[in-house]
Amino acid sequence: MQDTAEYTCAFCGETNTTFVDFSGGMQQSYVEDCQVCCQPNILYIEIDEDTLDIEINSEPES
Repeated sequence: MQDTAEYTCAFCGETNTTFVDFSGGMQQSYVEDCQVCCQPNILYIEIDEDTLDIEINSEPES
């Protein structure tokens, strides 16, 4: 199952939409480039097991 979620770029502050693959587990992290400024963000994704709500936190990749 896949779904989309939004995160805020750690560099420029713009909102981005990303696909979340539920088969990757309830806690995931990976690097994705901002769709606006092209800077790499580390995304930390948590999926609520009961509601399947997605929470994403981002930080700049160093």
